[in-house]
Amino acid sequence: MNSAIRRLAVAAIILMLALMANSTYLQAFRASAINARNDNNRVRDSQFSVNRGPILIGTTPIAKSDPSNDRFKYQRKYPSGPVYAPVTGYYSYLFGRGGIELTMNSELNGSDPSMAFRRIIDVISNRPQQGGSVTLTLNAAAQQAAYDGLAGKIGAVVAIEPSTGKILAMATRPSYDPNLLASHDTTKVAAAWKSLNADKNRPMSNRAVQELYPPGSTFKLVTAAAALSSGKYTPDSKVTSPAQLPLPQTTVPLVNEDNKNCGGSDNATLTVALRYSCNTAFGSVGMALGADALNAQAAKFGFGARPLTELAGVATSQFPGDPNEPQTAQSAIGQFDVQASPLQMAMVAAGIANKGQLMKPYLVQNVKTPDLKTVSETKPESLHQAVTPQVASQLTAMMVDVVNNGTGKPGRISGVQVAGKTGTAQTSKDRPPFAWFTAFAPANDPKVAVAVLIEDANVPRTDVAGGTLAAPIAKKVMEAVLGQ
Repeated sequence: MNSAIRRLAVAAIILMLALMANSTYLQAFRASAINARNDNNRVRDSQFSVNRGPILIGTTPIAKSDPSNDRFKYQRKYPSGPVYAPVTGYYSYLFGRGGIELTMNSELNGSDPSMAFRRIIDVISNRPQQGGSVTLTLNAAAQQAAYDGLAGKIGAVVAIEPSTGKILAMATRPSYDPNLLASHDTTKVAAAWKSLNADKNRPMSNRAVQELYPPGSTFKLVTAAAALSSGKYTPDSKVTSPAQLPLPQTTVPLVNEDNKNCGGSDNATLTVALRYSCNTAFGSVGMALGADALNAQAAKFGFGARPLTELAGVATSQFPGDPNEPQTAQSAIGQFDVQASPLQMAMVAAGIANKGQLMKPYLVQNVKTPDLKTVSETKPESLHQAVTPQVASQLTAMMVDVVNNGTGKPGRISGVQVAGKTGTAQTSKDRPPFAWFTAFAPANDPKVAVAVLIEDANVPRTDVAGGTLAAPIAKKVMEAVLGQ
């Protein structure tokens, strides 16, 4: 009898200890994840009754909470809707959160540990929970210029302040109106969600950071950087640049877009090769340097690493692993399996602009409590010395030549020296190429670096290479930042 009672007591103690351990585990390690689940109705209802903090540009809200007369106390609103949607994301009762609304959720709803003291004060004073504000680095004029420039197109724009890494613009089109998903009318929200996800043009995709594309000739900046950094080349070095470049291991040659040699020469200088964006020249340089050198240089510009932690789903740009010689030649001109986001190519331009020093890109400037006390402030941070200041200066001069005398002429700004590079990225025979332009200005004192991508650039390929579609958008964004 006593033995049975002891076994029962031991079992009861074990169960109690297991219950305590599980409770401790859930509260200490799983509480945040459980609270974040979109199907947690209790937490969701509670959060929708919180005065969620604003997302700001300066003092202007691009997301805010207004009093509501329905079962929730507040309605989330986005005054500029689609213009900032790729950045703000959405705050939806049915479908959770996206963008900054997702990654800065605890700060915006006031539950973040950094605001614990504020919550204690609220409890003592019997005040309702209130969220903090998140101020972004975006430049309103640049953002609007980027969004307007993409009208009628499918593409993305990213602008960066080279000296700090601040993101000044991040726009994509087509976009969407997050107000449709923030509505408290769940029937309308469900219909909007279904429509947006059924759209073949994927308006909810942030093409600036979540999509990867072949960078085409804009990648020649990376190849040129590797060449100059090797010590084997200068801007005046002669390189092989015929109309067609025979490749080993294949009968298919690498050709220039116009099927002509480079600037009238089979042995153009590296500067002339960049000016006219000669495939054969950079293919030959790429093979001479080797895939490892190109890969290492790409990594210094940020390839292979996730560049922005403040947004979810950010894609990692890639240089192909272990390509053979023909594949290396194709990779050197931004083809084969080279993949890059618009953010990544803006980072390449920004790294060159900042004397070779690549800064970590960031989107959140600061977080403040409701009573405007600063909780956190982002400080500029260096990622890599991508190239030496001397090489950066050489690349800058070559990029200025591209804009003044070569394929980048549509990116010129009156009274301002612009450094840039156009790109045409081939996709498949049954669809148009991608158009690229990446640049910075002023060339001698850079304030802004920008990358523009246009999908389905349905114009003659020589026009795309000349920057017909992408360069004018970049020009407007740079002018907006510079106050032109």
